[in-house]
Amino acid sequence: MCLAVPMKLISVTDIGTATADAGGPQQEVNVSLIEDPRPGDYVIVHAGFAIEKLDESEAIARLALFGVGPKTQTPG
Repeated sequence: MCLAVPMKLISVTDIGTATADAGGPQQEVNVSLIEDPRPGDYVIVHAGFAIEKLDESEAIARLALFGVGPKTQTPG
């Protein structure tokens, strides 16, 4: 079984790929199936392809289902 995972785009290239993060190791994903991908966008990734954009609140809710969340900075 494959899961579709919410991820945040960290950087986007001009060749249809992006670096994405879901709270673990960053991954390269194909963003050619979504319109106007930008760093900071949340997307659903399935089999290495971003297949849907999410708004931030929906992405955070879905990430909570996986037991992860966006990284936050703590005062140091």
